[in-house]
Amino acid sequence: MMKTAADYAWFEDDFPDIAEAYCFTLVRGLAPAEVVARLGGRTEAPLRGIAALTDAAFARYDQAGGDGDEQLIGMTTVGEWTLLIEPNGYLGVTGDRALPASAGTSWISHFINVNAVGTFLWAEDGVLRLEFDPMFPQDRSGSTPDELLGVMERTGFHLDGEPPETDLSAPAAFALAEHLTGVAVTPELLQDTTFTCATARIRTR
Repeated sequence: MMKTAADYAWFEDDFPDIAEAYCFTLVRGLAPAEVVARLGGRTEAPLRGIAALTDAAFARYDQAGGDGDEQLIGMTTVGEWTLLIEPNGYLGVTGDRALPASAGTSWISHFINVNAVGTFLWAEDGVLRLEFDPMFPQDRSGSTPDELLGVMERTGFHLDGEPPETDLSAPAAFALAEHLTGVAVTPELLQDTTFTCATARIRTR
C-alpha cells in the first residue's frame, strides 16, 4: 500500500529539532564512502542517533557564525540505497552538486528550512527529472515534471484550488521519496542508527 503524508505525520512531533530544517537524500547502489567521494567530502567520526547528529550539525553551524560552507552529513545503508541526512543542510538539493553525483544512479532528495522554503529533487544519471517546492507542487520543472502527478496527489500534495488548512507538504515529500525508492524512514531508523559521518562543501570552488 502506498504511503501518504499521514504516515509521516510523526516526524515533526517526534523530532522537532531536525524537523525545522533538514535535507534527506537517497542514492541507489552507492556505498556511503562512494557518495562522499562524489561530493568531495571527508570522513568524520560516526554518531549514534539523529539527536547526536542534529546537535553536532547545529554546533558546527553556530561555530561558523551561521555562514558555514561545510555541511555535516550522516549516512546509513538501507537495502540498495544510501540515506544521507543533513540537519540544517541543503547539499542534496543543490543542483550543481546533486546532478553530477547522480551519474549512473538515482538521486532523490527533499529539503526544508526554517523559513518553510523547500525543494523536492529527483535526478537520474545526471538528468533532473523533477524539481518543485513541496508547498507549491503546481510549479514543477525537470525533464518529466508531470510523470508523478497521480502519485503526488495520492501521497498528499495539493495540486490545485485553495491550499488545505493543515500543511502536510513536508510529510508528503517523505511519502513521495518512499514511493520512488521503497525506503521507509522510521522513528527507529532515526533513533537507533549509528550514522557514518562526513563533511562536504555546499558549493564547489
